[in-house]
Amino acid sequence: MQGHGYVPPPPRRPSTGVLVLLRVIFVAVAVLSIGFLAWVATLRAAIVTRKRGDWWIFAGSVAVLVVCFSLFATDHTDDFSTPKGTMGMILMLLNMVACVGYYLYADIRHHRPGGLPGPPALNYGYPQPPSPYAATLPQTPAVPLVTPAVPPAPPPPQRPAPARIDQVRAELDELSDYLRRGDGHGEGGR
Repeated sequence: MQGHGYVPPPPRRPSTGVLVLLRVIFVAVAVLSIGFLAWVATLRAAIVTRKRGDWWIFAGSVAVLVVCFSLFATDHTDDFSTPKGTMGMILMLLNMVACVGYYLYADIRHHRPGGLPGPPALNYGYPQPPSPYAATLPQTPAVPLVTPAVPPAPPPPQRPAPARIDQVRAELDELSDYLRRGDGHGEGGR
């Protein structure tokens, strides 16, 4: 027997409480560090989703942090009150907001119910479980907005069409009769 072999079970979705707790922790780390550790949230999103785009966003957040540190290094005041220090703080706060926002978006999108599909090549040819959303849709019959004043007349009775099996049977009978008549000519009389 040939086949795809053993297909590992899909990863289980963590409970909602654990997901909320992790989101609160990673957002708090970014906000309470005033953006210095905002890259941690994008790193978690990249590790969890394993998408190339999320790794690029993580690299971008680290690059913005390097630019901010270079602006801070050129500011020789204690409170970063020069234009370069102010620009560094503005960039760091904007980076924090962007990192937190993207982390929440990516994490919620990744852990939504019904998410985490397996690779299409592994599931090809195997029955798929029904969508959890199919059962939640309301199944109400269509109701006309205006009720007719006169009840519609029943459709006229239709003559039943011959069943496909009867048609095939008749064609086989014809073929059988034709072949019986053709047998009298011998094998060379084609």
